[in-house]
Amino acid sequence: MKLIIVESPTKAKTIAQFFKGDYRVESSYGHVRDLPKSRLGIDVEHNFEPHYVVPRRTAQVVRNLKKIAQKAKQVILATDEDREGEAIAWHLMKALDLEKSPEKIERIVFHEITKSALEAALQSSRQINMDLVDAQQGRRILDRIVGYSLSPFLWHKVAKGLSAGRVQSVTVRLIVEREQEIEAFKPVEYWQLLALLKKQSGTVEEIETRLVKISDQTLDQLDLKTQTQVDEIVRDLTGATFTVTRKESKEVRKNPSPPFTTSTLQQEAAKRLGFSAKKTMLMAQRLYEQGLITYMRTDSVNLSKEFLATAHAWITQQLGEPYAAQSPRTFKTKSRLAQEAHEAIRPTHIERTPESTNLKERSEQLLYELVWQRFIASQLPQAVFDTTQIDIQAKQYMFRVSGNILKFDGFLKLWPQKFQEKELPALTEGESLQLVNLLPSQHFTEPPPRYNEASLIKTLEEYGIGRPSTYAPTLSVIQERNYVIKNEGRLYPTDMGRLVNKVLTENFPEIVDIDFTAKMEDELDSIAHHKTEWQTIIKNFYTPFAANLAKKNEEVAKTQPVAEKTDIICDLCGKPMVIKMSRFGKFIACSGFPDCKNTKSLVKKEEPKKIGLSCPKCQTGDVIERRVTRGRARGKMFWGCSRYPDCDYASWENPLGPVKPAPAEPTPPTNDQAS
Repeated sequence: MKLIIVESPTKAKTIAQFFKGDYRVESSYGHVRDLPKSRLGIDVEHNFEPHYVVPRRTAQVVRNLKKIAQKAKQVILATDEDREGEAIAWHLMKALDLEKSPEKIERIVFHEITKSALEAALQSSRQINMDLVDAQQGRRILDRIVGYSLSPFLWHKVAKGLSAGRVQSVTVRLIVEREQEIEAFKPVEYWQLLALLKKQSGTVEEIETRLVKISDQTLDQLDLKTQTQVDEIVRDLTGATFTVTRKESKEVRKNPSPPFTTSTLQQEAAKRLGFSAKKTMLMAQRLYEQGLITYMRTDSVNLSKEFLATAHAWITQQLGEPYAAQSPRTFKTKSRLAQEAHEAIRPTHIERTPESTNLKERSEQLLYELVWQRFIASQLPQAVFDTTQIDIQAKQYMFRVSGNILKFDGFLKLWPQKFQEKELPALTEGESLQLVNLLPSQHFTEPPPRYNEASLIKTLEEYGIGRPSTYAPTLSVIQERNYVIKNEGRLYPTDMGRLVNKVLTENFPEIVDIDFTAKMEDELDSIAHHKTEWQTIIKNFYTPFAANLAKKNEEVAKTQPVAEKTDIICDLCGKPMVIKMSRFGKFIACSGFPDCKNTKSLVKKEEPKKIGLSCPKCQTGDVIERRVTRGRARGKMFWGCSRYPDCDYASWENPLGPVKPAPAEPTPPTNDQAS
């Protein structure tokens, strides 16, 4: 019997379908060894040797796997093909005592869970790549040192329960600094001037043109600063003749985007589906483990030649010759750090259309459709537009209008994008136009937008902060730690997030320095490429960091968030109450603390809201709008009966419409989950 070990039970179940008889497929349920939670677990005095343990939750899994491995004639470690997967394979070898029988160990990697990919992987097994393992160890140890050193510092100097992290703290800094930019922003006034024109005869259609040039000066956005300037131009144009001086028509072609990487998948799922990065990766993991898409942690846009040929044939047959590109389209990875051996995220079987998958969960279905459509679109021809630009002169003032008509949709057939067709009336150079009206308009510059998850991931990627596997957990943890909150899709720093960022930037500027963090990622990559020893990188970081930490522990006084006075009187001791801050947010506490420990919530309890509809189940109660207050769907809106628990009617969908997206919970909540 040959034993194949993978990380997840779903992945094991999918692979088991391809192998019968001589193979047994088991799951390790993720990592089987890790650094201990209760202590640092790294011997900084002896070359940063890590002390790994088998956590209690995985102990039984390890015992079972060890028994099976002892009976197996071959143990095939088939964990994911990235650094973390390589590290899991190495930890499995250690935990299962496989080092004693190295001849039994095989390591295989594959980019998709299909029978052909697995058979090919078995034919090209290899040894565990210790460079990849060491790169993962280096990252884990570096993050452990930062987290387990700075978090206690924050506990002592700010508040208990806080945490810091090498990537998460830089991410919080980006959000805080964007908020500071918005707060410091002062709008600048500027004006635009439109001219509504029409042909002298034959049509009543108006042409909206914009002033773009005065004499030889092309106008920038802020060049017209005041109404006085614009009024002077309007007066000067009184009685002027408007003449077409240039008409240029040309064909413009637009290329499709490449297939998804981890980063672009998270960004597009946020924009089009409203998914968080965490939800996107969870759904992508499920699709991968079911054999529907290729590996979802990748920064490469490479595609296999065999699959491209298959896709080209399918497109020709299903969409027709006009949509079959002359040859399969390939893309060049922009990131210099991308692992070119990997592929982009794509469907494993081109003929598995979104309609044919029969996925039970709607979120999985939506994400698969996104991946499938993006890949097919990447192999379709360019979209072709006929564009026209017309310049119209009046005295020294030039006005311009542009139009575009879609000539051939190409890749837009499967990957629609927002654009507005605008057809211009037939005009010729030298033709005079009639002025209908001049329309001056006042505008003000706007502050930079707050980050949403998509734009923040894009920024992290551009700076080289983190790697594809870190984006989702980083965004998740800064919200769970209450450093950042999401409101209507935008990310806002909390007061505690601002305070923690201030303490870290003042005392550990290198930790939250964007360039420094990106440089550390480069150094971790150098370990994977066998250019550096991980211990060297850790030592070079730790020596100055530890010295500065010891110094700051002595120098920095405890930062007490200023308590805000209120008019509320404590109902226990009669003293005034104040607004204080903890890692969970603001709350009201008695100013007589610690003698009086009375506290109150600062947030008023949300009252159920009637929507003007009788309960469709009992016909007696009213349908009310409420929020889930605990569990995975916390914060989600649902609609239930006011007579609960006598009537248990509950729905994720507003009975009055429109339908709202269902949260991750597979079934509606009961009313007792709401406050």
